[in-house]
Amino acid sequence: MENLENQQPIQENYSAQEKGLRMVARALSAIFPPFMVPFYSVLLLFLFTYLSVMPLPYKAFILGVVYLFTVCFPMLAIFLYQKIFGKGIKDLKQKEKRYIPYALTIISYCACVIILYRMYVPRYLSGIIVATIFAMILCGLINFKCKVSTHVACCGMMIGGLLSYSFILQFNPIWWLCGFILLSGLLGSARIILEQHTLTEVIVGFIAGMFCGIIGILFI
Repeated sequence: MENLENQQPIQENYSAQEKGLRMVARALSAIFPPFMVPFYSVLLLFLFTYLSVMPLPYKAFILGVVYLFTVCFPMLAIFLYQKIFGKGIKDLKQKEKRYIPYALTIISYCACVIILYRMYVPRYLSGIIVATIFAMILCGLINFKCKVSTHVACCGMMIGGLLSYSFILQFNPIWWLCGFILLSGLLGSARIILEQHTLTEVIVGFIAGMFCGIIGILFI
């Protein structure tokens, strides 16, 4: 205990360059949290595919449903869980404390899929949510062995989804692919800089996410 107390001030004594890197890393983590990936993905489909011809009120309603069930409700549920059971955000660094947040998020995402299904939304559009559910389940199972980076898993899922949509919609994804790969590298580096994950956890998360992105959209 005495050694740990002596090491704590050293760990917090970052140089100006390190503080700058950590600030950028925190900004990247905040701009691209796992919750926002389905919303961003649906938004990109509405902006850059033939779905852009759909009426604006329809697109706004779909985006609103996706935002509520994939961002607002999971964040609210996790916030209430933390308040009721006295859990802090730092507790989520421990893999044993991540199962309840995973479960709450999956329940909300399943509700979103049901609503989109009843609205007769195109299958490959709701497939984004299905792929995210698969990614969370797979990450939850891997979590028994090691803590997985859900930030990078969602980036991997977007790359897998992009490859799937390139087959479905018949377009060349090379430039989008380069951008998403760059984003994945930056976000993975950010999580390592913030000491939230190791390189192995980042790589495992990326592979798991990409696998789920392909399976959830192309084959389900």
